Amino acid sequence: MTGSTPSRVAAYHPAPSRFSAPRVAIVHYWLVSMRGGERVVERMLGLYPGADIFTHVYDPARMSDTIRQARIATSYIDRLPGSKRFYQYYLPFMPTALEQLDLSGYDLVISSESGPAKGVITDPGSLHVCYCHSPMRYLWDHYHQYRRAANPLARAAMPLVYNWLRQWDVSSSARVDRFAANSGFVRNRIRKVWRREAEVIHPPVETSLFTPSLEVDDEYLWVGAMVPYKRPDLAVDAFNANGRKLLMVGQGSMLKSLKARARPNIRFVERLGFNELRRAYSRARAFIMTAEEDFGIAPVEAMASGRPVVAFAGGGSLETVIADRTGVFFGEQEVHSLVDAVESLESFLPHFDPNHAIERAEHFAPEVFDERMKRFIDEGSEGIRQWN
Repeated sequence: MTGSTPSRVAAYHPAPSRFSAPRVAIVHYWLVSMRGGERVVERMLGLYPGADIFTHVYDPARMSDTIRQARIATSYIDRLPGSKRFYQYYLPFMPTALEQLDLSGYDLVISSESGPAKGVITDPGSLHVCYCHSPMRYLWDHYHQYRRAANPLARAAMPLVYNWLRQWDVSSSARVDRFAANSGFVRNRIRKVWRREAEVIHPPVETSLFTPSLEVDDEYLWVGAMVPYKRPDLAVDAFNANGRKLLMVGQGSMLKSLKARARPNIRFVERLGFNELRRAYSRARAFIMTAEEDFGIAPVEAMASGRPVVAFAGGGSLETVIADRTGVFFGEQEVHSLVDAVESLESFLPHFDPNHAIERAEHFAPEVFDERMKRFIDEGSEGIRQWN
């Protein structure tokens, strides 16, 4: 993506409200950690402060104050043994659990989809919009990866169970009036899987929380969950090969094996506090993005910190990073490709302007998300119920 667009959308003035206080429900797949999807829920609560939240599993100890203050109802999944830790094992029960949630009387239903959320049953006169972080990857394009990694019992059961889940997933997409996708990459996947069109509304990134540093270290930075689809192994192998310094931040199933094969130029930190993470972003030589993400918040946070990105040329990175302006791309998830990209970054660094990265990050600030999401919902309401 090489062009530039205004960092703030034009002022939007909705039509006069027919109803001063529509009843709003937000349906989110599960509330067990504060990640990108939960930050979107927070922004939705800012747009509709009186909204009720419906979810499969809720762990208040892991939620922000903003979410804890909302009225939250859970499906029966929340009452099953070990649900807060092993909620994904209850995936086959979630379609029926969603359909038992009573959303009668709500004017607006916003489903936040990455796990099952969009399949709720709503009133005929309501507007149901789905903000889709991704169609469920374990049902579709990552199915074979998940099956290979599953235990023998799950591996044997998955073909039958997931076949039924795919049928439900497609049929329940018809219950949604309008889809928004968090990236063009996800929009294309929605079109492929559900045969529905979607409007791209990038997720909110708290860019104002990140600032550049006058001092930059000679250490590259990788941040994320150390699990196969994030490809932390690619970063370790590439920096083993080139000998440059790399800081790996994160936890996950691959951490132990990665530590065992990493050379001394690579160090690992399992967890950083927010202020420490801000410092790591701002002082990094560059941020390394090895995954094909649906959107990818971390590269935007790195750019907001005034640092360039070395990113795989796939997924959401193509919509956030601008080649030879805010970073460089590598075309294959292979060691030689990343090694070459790091060398290209070294040649690019003398010409890199941190202000270009900061300006680019501002395109994804929370206020931009708020404006576009509100417009999207208001436009949808015109054809169903005219409260705006």
